[in-house]
Amino acid sequence: MNRYFFEISYDGKDFFGWQSQPTEPTVQDTIENALYKLCSLTQVPIVGCGRTDTGVHAKKYFFHANLILKMSPRDFMYKLNAMLPKSIAVNNIQEVDPKLHARFNAELRTYRYFIHSKKDPFKKSFSWMISQSLDTSKMQEAANLLIGNKDFEAFSKKHTDVKNHMCTVSKASLSVFENEIVFEISANRFLRNMVRAIVGTLVEVGLNKLSLEDFKKIIASKDRQKAAASAPANGLYLWDVVYPITPS
Repeated sequence: MNRYFFEISYDGKDFFGWQSQPTEPTVQDTIENALYKLCSLTQVPIVGCGRTDTGVHAKKYFFHANLILKMSPRDFMYKLNAMLPKSIAVNNIQEVDPKLHARFNAELRTYRYFIHSKKDPFKKSFSWMISQSLDTSKMQEAANLLIGNKDFEAFSKKHTDVKNHMCTVSKASLSVFENEIVFEISANRFLRNMVRAIVGTLVEVGLNKLSLEDFKKIIASKDRQKAAASAPANGLYLWDVVYPITPS
């Protein structure tokens, strides 16, 4: 068998996250079911680059699978796309070194969170509408405090199976457009619910409900209850994943 990396995109609103669940539809299960049919009723376990929660989207997501392809990757991709729902697109399939691991070899992950300020029926499933005025300069000052190697337990879901809460954030920036704000954050790893908790807390800063000093204290507290409620899932996208050897 050879190892292949699959680059996909998906609309998360129809799924209960990436990871397989016994009773709810997930992205992983949907793809594995399609591969099972395409590979002559042979189970094909896949390993994703990470979890995304219910309703979260992915512009660029990678998983690997070990396969014996009886056709070109291009033809296999065409047939797989035909079997998958419209909410999942396979963008590329590439053979890689058998040691390259979709999850453990990812060096950098980037998420983007979208906020819009004007009612728009075409954004309701893909962005968080906030009609109140936000102080984006103050939000950026708070975002700057995230840069570096820090303990992000204050923004992590409780009782997760991680050994520590240290993450190295290399970018945390806001881009402001006429009716839209895009928050982009890059790090070597992310904790469960971390980006949504950060965005929810940054919005509290933008609404002047929290000061920059408050934001600093929240990070230092390592207490999830000190941070704000998580931002809605629909505005969050896994935007990019970087590997030591680019798989596509």
